[in-house]
Amino acid sequence: MPAEVGMPGPDGAPGAGLSRGLDGVGKPPTGRGVRQLGSVFWISIAVAVVFVAWAALFTENLNRVTATSLNWVTASFGWGYLFATLGILVFLVFLAFSPVGRTRLGKDTDRPEFSNLTWFAMLLGAVMGIGLVSYGVAEPISHLAVPPHGLAEPNTPEAAVRALQYSYFDWGLHAWAVFAVFGLAIAYSTYRKGRRPLVSQLFTPFLGDRVNGPIGKAIDVLSVFATLFGTATSLGLGALQISNGMGRLFTIPVNSVFQVLVIAVITAIFTMSAVTGINKGIKMLSYVSGAMAIGMFVFVLAVGPTVFLANLYIESLGLWASDFFRMSLQGAAFGDLEWMQGWTYFMLAWWVSWGAFVGIFLARISRGRTIRGFIGGVLTVPSIAFFTWFAVFGGTAIHVDLFQGGDIAEQTAADFGNAFFATLDHLPLSTVTSVVAVLLAVIFFVTSADSNTYVLGTLTSHGSLNPSRPVLVLWGVLTGLTAMVLMLAGGLGALQNTVIVTSLPFLVIIAGLTIALGREITADHHATNSHTKEKTDAAR
Repeated sequence: MPAEVGMPGPDGAPGAGLSRGLDGVGKPPTGRGVRQLGSVFWISIAVAVVFVAWAALFTENLNRVTATSLNWVTASFGWGYLFATLGILVFLVFLAFSPVGRTRLGKDTDRPEFSNLTWFAMLLGAVMGIGLVSYGVAEPISHLAVPPHGLAEPNTPEAAVRALQYSYFDWGLHAWAVFAVFGLAIAYSTYRKGRRPLVSQLFTPFLGDRVNGPIGKAIDVLSVFATLFGTATSLGLGALQISNGMGRLFTIPVNSVFQVLVIAVITAIFTMSAVTGINKGIKMLSYVSGAMAIGMFVFVLAVGPTVFLANLYIESLGLWASDFFRMSLQGAAFGDLEWMQGWTYFMLAWWVSWGAFVGIFLARISRGRTIRGFIGGVLTVPSIAFFTWFAVFGGTAIHVDLFQGGDIAEQTAADFGNAFFATLDHLPLSTVTSVVAVLLAVIFFVTSADSNTYVLGTLTSHGSLNPSRPVLVLWGVLTGLTAMVLMLAGGLGALQNTVIVTSLPFLVIIAGLTIALGREITADHHATNSHTKEKTDAAR
């Protein structure tokens, strides 16, 4: 997940860098005089407060309602997540290879603000998030013990290959297709068409001026809630990792109370960073975390079963490629609903809920790039990074359980947060690497939540690129409270249930903005060609 969206500008204000990147195109409100909060803000705040109160006061009712809703959503519309994300991926590939792929995200004379190398590094920075620590071992080792769709016998070499194959599927092209279409739509709308950076503005080709009315406001409210629950899920996962790591290092009892305390402390930190000048320090920490992650990766690759990891990587990558379309459309027609709820449907819903946030980040760093270059970079670079990370860390855990008599899968089944640290216990310098892993989790936790708070502030402040401090504080507190009540309500299960249920309306929005984007790009391309032809004919 993105470590840094609103890169600080000269004044050190949160999001000033983003303001510098978007300002001057659509003239979105950036001045300090834009402080009147409209209905999107008040409706979003009211519903968020009601949800927190519901979860805190009527926990059993919340769990019952979300569980029932989950079963209905996944049984009735689970196929929609598969079909929509694959459709978006195909749409993006078509765009990239079509003549419109040469179109610039901005004026025709604009050129990229960042070099290719820097841009690739920033894309890699975008994926450096809590998911790498939370799922880098936990997902492959879980699939080893319970192979997806019964495609192999548990704890066998065949299961090992399947484990990485499905990890690649969950964290690869489908996820980045969702992010890419959002980023492309926001960049095109803002840089090329001069609109405000709001999700509702992406529907201008369909709605015209009505995007500023009730329909547009409803779209922005749904965007807020998808982002809020996606963030809360990440905070909950971060709390699991931090609490388990500290529990192992300092023999602290790991329970829901300690996890809530972790969320409270980190919430205070990222909220403070969002409203003060210290997010320059957060930016520095994000660079440090990237270096730490690379260092840990190289260390595990060097001291782990290197040859085994290389062979497993190649074989699982080949199986992923050959089975790609089968996996992309494999639903729960034959009784796999529970497994799909815990993995594929949850993952796709999570990516949907993060679409607006990651899209703004991608738009911020991509002005002046061609559509073809944008799509190619966003789809491939982060996917390769995830594949390699999962192969090294997940593959090391698989080797331990298959050939060294380990019990990492068993520990993961008992507590999801154990996986990463249980793997490090089987490598040299386990105490040092565990400390590094905890620090990584903390930094990823803080930087992602800090940036998400800024995005929530922007979405509820008429697209203002400099949301007021009270707005940022309020969203920081509400994000932390949402994560806390969901952790107390049922831990990881409650987080997964809620993000799937709340993401369904936003899936419809993503499908709609994809169609709107395709329609607008095609119309603009035809208009440009017609204008060029008229000029040529006139010259003759």
